[in-house]
Amino acid sequence: MSLRLSLEIGVARLAGSVSRAAGRGGGTTLPGKLLWHIDPRAIDALAERLTDGCVVVSATNGKTTTSAMAAQVLGTRYRLAWNNSGANLASGVASTLLQARSAELGVLEVDEFALPALLDRLRPRVVALGNLFRDQLDRYGELEHIAERWRDAVTSLPSETTLIVNADDPVVADLAAGRERVVRYGVDDPVVARPALQHAADSKYCIHCGSPYAYAAAYVGHLGDYRCESCGHARPSLDLAARNIELSGLDATAFDLVEGGRTMRIRLPLPGLYNVYNALAAGALCRALDVSAEAVQQGLEGFGAAFGRFERVEVGDRRVLLLLVKNPAGANEAIRTLGEGGSPRTLLVALNDAIADGRDVSWIWDVDFEPLLAEAANIVLSGDRAAELGLRFTYAGFPADRLEIVPALGPALDRALELVPAGSELGVLPTYTAMLALRKVLTDRGLVRPYWEAVA
Repeated sequence: MSLRLSLEIGVARLAGSVSRAAGRGGGTTLPGKLLWHIDPRAIDALAERLTDGCVVVSATNGKTTTSAMAAQVLGTRYRLAWNNSGANLASGVASTLLQARSAELGVLEVDEFALPALLDRLRPRVVALGNLFRDQLDRYGELEHIAERWRDAVTSLPSETTLIVNADDPVVADLAAGRERVVRYGVDDPVVARPALQHAADSKYCIHCGSPYAYAAAYVGHLGDYRCESCGHARPSLDLAARNIELSGLDATAFDLVEGGRTMRIRLPLPGLYNVYNALAAGALCRALDVSAEAVQQGLEGFGAAFGRFERVEVGDRRVLLLLVKNPAGANEAIRTLGEGGSPRTLLVALNDAIADGRDVSWIWDVDFEPLLAEAANIVLSGDRAAELGLRFTYAGFPADRLEIVPALGPALDRALELVPAGSELGVLPTYTAMLALRKVLTDRGLVRPYWEAVA
């Protein structure tokens, strides 16, 4: 290591230590942000120190859970550099590499917009791409803009890099065309499909000819078994598939993991069809690193929820269930899972519009909140844009006597808990920064550990 790089790393690490000592956070982004501004090439050098290279996970929805699942499996075999705090921009990745002094393998979640630049620097062994949904239009632009950036980045990957793609997403699946080292995964169980494609689905038109796709099965948003009747473009065959899926309320999911001629039953301690997708991506990633199927099964079945993603917290004689929502596709699936599992009678929905959430909150009008009308007796609305939520829920038909607006997040949490009977559960659906703020309230009360202290 050059003297210059050693000095740069020393300064960045010192900044992280000061940040933690001052109680300003976990030092998950500041050191890397400083290092990035001093010398962006330092990330390349830090990545090269990983003796077993790195793997990268990106998606609009599910990248934090997928990378956490992969870390659960891989952490028994390697010393990991894993950005478990969810800091997935260049600064967060750099901070992760700075802190992991003796790591052998990097398990790195990467923001979808930051992916092209970081792929060029990290030179990963495996890249797992989960999905592309409309998200933060004010920051990212239209979905096609991200897709084009991904296409260019994938084209530049070395031939020895293994590319893992969700074959149920037409745009993501097409990125693998022409590559040799590819693993395609997807869901293959029409029993759990939706009756029809959702009105807010994104990639509904053929990426080759523009005609509408016909769906034999639509699972999550536009993810499913699609085919263009005009030009024949269709979902490719699956190398890894989930079949015979059993959704067990808000507690668990079971499915057959099918790989070639081998079938293994996975009992995942997380609800929701989208977590089946996350498990498939993590399983494919680990198998690409020659981890045995049995080890993958053991790791997935022992997995606990990533922070804020179906995370449960005990609060006295009540329980809080945190379900991050940040765009129409993810929010609709969270609501669908709540409905199928028996939704809590009291909900707290929190909407912020910070940069990390997206300034444009018009997406809430594409979320199907209406099914909650039959389930929720009380809903507390909070966050910077609580008033907009109030308008949206009023249009959804919620009576005024079942809605309360409490903009401040701490008091909103307390009010919602007051409405929850002892022994029952409060469902919380926050956007990203609202989730972090609510977790800080819980952390300050000694109920959870800071999210950056999670262990693999």
